[in-house]
Amino acid sequence: MTEPVLLSASWSREPVPAGAAQVNYVLIAARPAAVPTTVDAPPVNFCLVLDRSGSMAGPKIQNLKLAVSEVITALRPQDVVSVVLFDDTLQVLVPARQADDIPALQNAVERIAEQGGTAMSLGLEAGLAELQKFQTPGMIGRLLLLTDGQTWGDEEKCRDLATQLGALGVPITALGLGDEWNEVLLDDLAEKSGGQSDYIADPDQIGAYFQQTLQSAQTTTIQNARLLLRLLPGVTPRAVYRVQPSIANLGYKPIGEREVTVSLGEIAGDGASVLVDLMLPDREAGTYRIAQAELQYDAPALSIAGGKIKIDIPLSFSADAKASVVNPPIMNTVEKVTAFKLQTRALSEAEVGNVSGATQKLRAAATRLLDLGETELAQTMEQSATQLESGGQINAADQKAMRYATRKLTQRIDEE
Repeated sequence: MTEPVLLSASWSREPVPAGAAQVNYVLIAARPAAVPTTVDAPPVNFCLVLDRSGSMAGPKIQNLKLAVSEVITALRPQDVVSVVLFDDTLQVLVPARQADDIPALQNAVERIAEQGGTAMSLGLEAGLAELQKFQTPGMIGRLLLLTDGQTWGDEEKCRDLATQLGALGVPITALGLGDEWNEVLLDDLAEKSGGQSDYIADPDQIGAYFQQTLQSAQTTTIQNARLLLRLLPGVTPRAVYRVQPSIANLGYKPIGEREVTVSLGEIAGDGASVLVDLMLPDREAGTYRIAQAELQYDAPALSIAGGKIKIDIPLSFSADAKASVVNPPIMNTVEKVTAFKLQTRALSEAEVGNVSGATQKLRAAATRLLDLGETELAQTMEQSATQLESGGQINAADQKAMRYATRKLTQRIDEE
């Protein structure tokens, strides 16, 4: 049987000099063998949990209604949709149902209006209940959360609900609109459910983010993906970063002395990839198997549970130190991950008052971003460093822009 997923590995340098311990990076990519069309893709169980508090008045609520209407238009008859509204009260605007009467669903959307405060856990709890009505192993579940403000007093309940959604197999796409929401909370909700979080600077962008979320769900064929890396004696993993669909420090779980595992979750049409930072022992000239990668996965639409695919990862060592060849695309990815790490550490140090450390790392990240052609983001980091040096604080909008833009450095231009 042909595997529904392809697995590949590429080194940042090969060959490498023999006779010395050294660092090398390997990019491991998993992609569906064939991207499903919207006709034959698994059905989607799609729940929108939307903040309608008073701060959403004006362009925010108008763009929100338009975005929801466009999502409904893009649903297929086999898909399931539900819409939950929250302020400091709750309304299940559209209980979970098949998306087989688009006009009726769009008429319901027209009734959305802003009011009240913000109690996010009410929305998440109701969203979980609606998703549970239809969620089966053959469906792709997704909860899209949009908020523009802080939720008060129920953060831990929100985190607990995110964990429950993750156990159900439903990732949260957590979207923050404007600059008054809690990015730490939304990041936690995404992480605990196996999803993603992102920043919407302008209400005009709501529609594009909603469409991207639905499209990702509609092209997902692989679920519960887990990468197991078996290493040669003496090879030490230093870090594992996801680089597609966005950059994140995955960490890793050691299994025995020479095995590590990372969770990849769902794999949509564009695939998923990780960058592994390895310390290699010295070796004589020759070619050696440094590692074996094994991807474990489910593909419910193909009735595959516990599928596995393995590849060996060899590396050549040369007695000629000048023979080492750099792989430019992989090194470009390494630089983007480095910029992400620097800004993450910079914001952490700024938060605890280490101005010197924060400004140093912001400027180091800005230098790398300029080399990568990311001029606007580099300027934001340089300006933020200057603000800190002058005794000020980094404003909320710039913090969010830096935090989320660096995560998306590895996305293709046509995805943005």
